[in-house]
Amino acid sequence: MPTPDKSSQNVEAMFNSIASNYDFLNHFLSLGIDRKWRKRLIRLVAKGNPQKVLDVATGTADLAMLLAREYGGVSITGVDISENMLAIGKRKVESENLSGQISLHRASALNLPFENDSFDAAMVAFGVRNFEDLSMGLSEVYRILINGGQFAILEFTIPDKFPVAQLYRFYFRHVLPLFGGIISGSRTAYKYLPESVLAFPEKENFLEIMRQVGFTGCTCKSLTFGIASIYTGFKP
Repeated sequence: MPTPDKSSQNVEAMFNSIASNYDFLNHFLSLGIDRKWRKRLIRLVAKGNPQKVLDVATGTADLAMLLAREYGGVSITGVDISENMLAIGKRKVESENLSGQISLHRASALNLPFENDSFDAAMVAFGVRNFEDLSMGLSEVYRILINGGQFAILEFTIPDKFPVAQLYRFYFRHVLPLFGGIISGSRTAYKYLPESVLAFPEKENFLEIMRQVGFTGCTCKSLTFGIASIYTGFKP
């Protein structure tokens, strides 16, 4: 599998190009399971009763809106490098009258425009593997969290048990790029997706990178036969 081009310019251009179909394809190509995964993630975030939450790589703000709807007292800031994704997210936020609770900004995860110790918690769904520099992105999130703040991450993983592993790899390498490319008009973007998942240092390898950055209490919880995982860590 080729190494994906994770340069900020490439990732920004790619997501700008598929923004109009992104939400539909997320749900369609995951058979709707991604909604359940996101709910699991926000329940973990909400356990700490945070007042201010940062949603990194917010995209079209699905995760931010889910947290806002479920937990009305939370103030959520979403950041993303894709203007087109953010434009759709802003329209969605306004249409559900959540503008008072959610603010969206264009920013890179590698250079977050916030002061140290600004947020009680941070979260990201299917975005951390797109960081151009993984350690730098994690370090930036660590910097903006308060002491005791939690970082919760939802990301695809590679199942390793027969027959799920074989079916998953076939789906990711052949079915997803074909249908995603046809519907979105960008075969490149849906070729990048399996490449980025397969190249990601998942499970214990990723937890070790989190620990090196400074996070403690790091855990990994597998979801749906290992197709995805939720990682958590705390700033001590």
